[in-house]
Amino acid sequence: MERPMFDLTPLFEADLAVQIHVIAATESILLTPFALFRRKRDLLHRITGYAWVTNMLVTAVSSFWIMENQLIGPFSPIHALSLLVLFNLFNAIRQIRRGNVKAHQGIMKGTALWGLGIAGGLTLVPGRIMNEVVFGSGEPGSANTLGAPLTIAMVVAALAYIAWAVRRDRQSSRA
Repeated sequence: MERPMFDLTPLFEADLAVQIHVIAATESILLTPFALFRRKRDLLHRITGYAWVTNMLVTAVSSFWIMENQLIGPFSPIHALSLLVLFNLFNAIRQIRRGNVKAHQGIMKGTALWGLGIAGGLTLVPGRIMNEVVFGSGEPGSANTLGAPLTIAMVVAALAYIAWAVRRDRQSSRA
């Protein structure tokens, strides 16, 4: 029997590391607009920022227990993005503690782009668990025949939004 579009069954059947990873990544995605793209840097920004960093940390660390698509020993190229996220989180916190707000903002937005936008988009390619969750089983005639084009469209839309937000911030800092 064909699974419907957006079916959580593959996620419930996945390893615990995958489930933890997906929960933390989803929370990061939901927190991103509040933590990174608010114009005001107030208490809400700080609270959501701490939660965002914690979830990004859990997302990156948990990825090292996900061993699908092993190309370099037990790891895949997507694990390099996890290392980048860990480095960037450390560096962004260091920059804000030094008072370098612009560097902090740039690093955090880059981390969202690479850690959520690019890595998240890669989880939606056919053959991955999240592709099956979002687009269905992949059987002929199923909703998953739209998986690749929809994935590309979603990634392009996310990248366009991030580019717009970065440009907006640059223009507002000049004014």
